Amino acid sequence: MNRRTMFIGGAAAVALAALLAWAFAPRPVEVEVAQATQGPFETTIDEDARTRLAERFVVSAPLAGRLQRVTLREGDVVAAGDVVATLLPGFSPMLDERTLREQQARVGGAEAGLQRAATRIGAAQVALEQARAELRRTEQLAQQGFVSPSKIETDRLATQAAQKELETAVDGERIARHEVQQARAALSAVRDGSSGRGAFALRSPVAGRVLKVHHQSETAVATGTPLLEVGDTSRMEVVAELLSTDALQAVPGSVVRIERWGGPTVLQGRVRLVEPAAFTKVSALGVEEQRVNVLIDITSPAAEWAALGDGYRVGVRIVTRSEAAVLRVPVSAVFPLPASGGAAGFAVFVLDGARARLQPVMVGARNGNQAWIQGGLDAGARVLIYPPAAVADGARVRVRAV
Repeated sequence: MNRRTMFIGGAAAVALAALLAWAFAPRPVEVEVAQATQGPFETTIDEDARTRLAERFVVSAPLAGRLQRVTLREGDVVAAGDVVATLLPGFSPMLDERTLREQQARVGGAEAGLQRAATRIGAAQVALEQARAELRRTEQLAQQGFVSPSKIETDRLATQAAQKELETAVDGERIARHEVQQARAALSAVRDGSSGRGAFALRSPVAGRVLKVHHQSETAVATGTPLLEVGDTSRMEVVAELLSTDALQAVPGSVVRIERWGGPTVLQGRVRLVEPAAFTKVSALGVEEQRVNVLIDITSPAAEWAALGDGYRVGVRIVTRSEAAVLRVPVSAVFPLPASGGAAGFAVFVLDGARARLQPVMVGARNGNQAWIQGGLDAGARVLIYPPAAVADGARVRVRAV
């Protein structure tokens, strides 16, 4: 074999070895990256909810008789005191002694209810004055730097709650006065006795809209039969059924965003009350869950949600934590580290040139989109999102072109 043949064979062997080395050499893993940024961060509880009238009233028959045809329809506007139905006395049940005594007892009960409503107004006024005095004292101490801003906010919310309690008590007194008038009119109708006289007019206790008409045509009704329902649609609230574990985080005063209600804007709200008793509900998967009703007031102007009605479905986001400026990364970039020394931490892959570096981080909180990084990472760092299983510390990577 001459020198030329040996040289060509050696070159071919070297080329083949280089080709095999290139073929079996590890390729850079394609990855997607995002930048760690400073900005606002918040955690929320997302749940479906429904609207509900803060106050709804059922107009019922105070005595047995013959209901005339109801001309009102669902959605009709009524004012407080408007006649919504007319009841004519029957022939014998309204004339006996027992019915008379029942109506007299009803008048006494209605008058007692009116007295109780007046007492509630007095108690609500005292509570409001006390809340206002506490707010004034807190504001004075805040000017001197002795109390935190959160204390002022708590006292303001307490004052607003006391004001609403007073408004509710005033409404209750008006309703109680109406019930007294209604009971006295019923007693007068029983005493009249004649079927041709003593027609009894049922009046709306509040201004609002007719929600439901139970009996449209003329018919005989018994005492206490529901005839129609009336409510003020401008006083609407939202009821969310939260898991009992989530309800503990939805404290009164929490900011709420109301979405998916059909309108073009996101409505604003605030948690008013977390009911103290839970109830069992079976989920769509057949799992028993403990749920709690959380009541939410709509704080957006009424003109923005005038189209909302009773029982409409909405989506709510209850803000449980809000930070103005923190370091954030996409939540898909954070993954748990294996437990070490009895405590598990979190980490991210940071892009260092053409290689991925494993970086342990301290996570403050996470939501559906972002993770709050409290330590271990600098603003502006590029992190891998959805890192593939092939990525390890020091692995070569290539950023995927978008």
